Parts: sequence; C-alpha cells; structure tokens
Amino acid sequence: MSPDLPRAEVVVDLAALRHNVALLASRAAVSGAATMAVVKADGYGHGAVPVARAALQAGATWLGACSLGEALALREAGLTAPILAWLDLPTTDFAPGVAADVDLAASSRAELARIADAARRIGKRARVHLKIDTGLSRNGCPAADWPALVKEAAGEPDVEVVAIWSHLACADEPGHPSIDQQAERFAAAYEIAREAGLKPLRHLANSAATLNRPDLHFDLVRPGIAIYGLNPNPEPEDLRPVMTFRSSVVLTKRIRAGESVSYGHTWTAQRDTTLALVPTGYADGVPRTLSGRMEVWLHGKRRPVAGRVCMDQLVVDCGDDEPPLGAEVVLFGDGARGEPTAREWADKIGTIDYEIVTGMYRPRILRRYLGEDV
Repeated sequence: MSPDLPRAEVVVDLAALRHNVALLASRAAVSGAATMAVVKADGYGHGAVPVARAALQAGATWLGACSLGEALALREAGLTAPILAWLDLPTTDFAPGVAADVDLAASSRAELARIADAARRIGKRARVHLKIDTGLSRNGCPAADWPALVKEAAGEPDVEVVAIWSHLACADEPGHPSIDQQAERFAAAYEIAREAGLKPLRHLANSAATLNRPDLHFDLVRPGIAIYGLNPNPEPEDLRPVMTFRSSVVLTKRIRAGESVSYGHTWTAQRDTTLALVPTGYADGVPRTLSGRMEVWLHGKRRPVAGRVCMDQLVVDCGDDEPPLGAEVVLFGDGARGEPTAREWADKIGTIDYEIVTGMYRPRILRRYLGEDV
C-alpha cells in the first residue's frame, strides 16, 4: 500500500469549507445578519475544531454546538467566539458553561432555573437564548408556556436574555406552508418577549433558509450542512463538498466466469475478470445496504463493487484492467472527476447526506486536512 494511503481516510478540504462559509455569510450580510457556523456532532463528522477555526476565518462570527460538552471542547481549543449550546440533560451542571462564556438555550422554566442556579453559584450572569417551539414539536417551549418563560427570564437577575430562537421543519422544501406558519408564530413569540421588556436578538434560519429565505435571516443565521458543501435545497448552489472518503487497493486477483464473490454469493462473474480488494467496509462507514448498487472511483474510472460489503473490506470488479497495489480508491468525494458523492450514497439507500458524512467519525478512519495553514 502506498505510504500516503491508509486503509481508510477522510480528507477534509478546509479551503472548500471557507468558500462555503464565505458564500453563506455574504448572503446573510446582505440582510444585516451575522453567521453562526454549526459544528455539532464533531463538525458533522469533519472535525469540530479545525472546521470552527476555518469557518471563523471565512466570515462566521458565532459557533453552534449541540451539547455543553461540545461547546467546552471548542473553548479548550482556544476558540473565543460566541458559542451557543442548546440541548443537554436535566442533570447537566451548567456552571462550567457559564464560567466559559458559553451561551445556553432554555426551553422551559425548569431549564432556565437550572441555568440561573449555576450562574448564582459562580457569581457570573448567564447568557441565555430562549427557544420557542413554532411547529417542529421537538425541543422548544410550547406557545402556551411561552409568556410564563419570558416573564420569568425577564425578571431573573442572574440571566441575560441574549436571543429568542426556533428551528424550521421544512425549509428545504421551498413553498411549504409550514415555513410561513412557523415565521408567524416566531413573530408572535418575539412580540411577547418585547412586551416583557426584553430586547433579544432573533435567529431562525438554518442552511436552507439562509439560502432561500432572506426574509427570515433576522439577526443571525445558523447554517449547518451547507458549510460542509452539501446543498439542502432543490436548486443548485455554488457549494463545494468538503469531505472525500478514500482507501486503496491491497490485492488483485483474476477469477473465471462463473465464480462468485463475497458472503451469500449474491454476485457471480459473467466473464473472466480482475478483482481489486479494498480494506474498508461497514465498520468504517460504508453502508452494507449499498451492496449490489455501489461504485467507486478507481484507476481513472467508476467501477462497480462486486458482492456484499463486508465489515472490513469490499471487492471491486475491474474487468480486464489491473490497478496497481496501493492505487487510490475514492468511495465518495466532490464528484468533480465523476466519482460517487455522499448525496449519491444517501439517495441510493433512502437517507440524507447529513447521515453519511456525520457517520464517518469512526475509530479506524484517519482524518487529514487540506488547507489548514492559511
């Protein structure tokens, strides 16, 4: 195997990420909004800290994390930009977050009380974003409970209400009636907050709405998947996929027509052919459900995978070609050469590309960054 090709590797192109963030931040800036780069789930599988640094270099001024632990890891890496953490357990101690200047989300009076208690214990005011459920019916305060939450937050001396926010359910379906309905509910929640004496920022727009609903940009947008170059909208955008997943050839062999390949013998050679063995499989993020419908980029062209994807390996049908040992195998990339993409994988197995790239955080996969030094 070539020394620069490990058994499985994710290559993260930070120049592409900077391009995407700059595009999104420029769209937001036209509306007067700042940009929060969402780097939860280890930067959607790309590596939260390098992604966060690149995003801030490219025009983002906020960072978004899911858990307080994720936010604190960014602080420990030396990142000083505002960070919002929005979903934790009832047992979470918010004091380290308050101490580290992490903004915290509250979706209920009980959650607000726990944040305020943490602030009192360390003698520092907490920065809070109140979340209203406008129709996604996940996290967020129900509309019936919103006035009480807002009133309590406005009267809590250990809390500064920085913003109110919500999340869109169908922004990736332009024209879906729920988008305007959620916007109307968000506007009503904002008025209630203002009537209580608050002057909060507002943020609602995810990646899709950042691209297709400038009227919903408000003060801050929160792009996630789009910063990684994956387009949530049906219309094309100048986004560049950031992740490439690759491996290499470790063995080739010639088999005769009639010989079968891999578990279950679901694939049988119709002619004499050359097989290339690739040392990566479903333990490394290749969905087993792609068996029988997957191709890779190898030795200058797309080639089909023969038989079932195994835990540690897969087999490529190379016909009469014999790629050299150590030859690069691109499982998915940006598609520029004709190689498969994360979106192609997702479409074939009935999921979304978010799941594909986020699932690439695996113990045996090395991660390498391009464009880290700027």
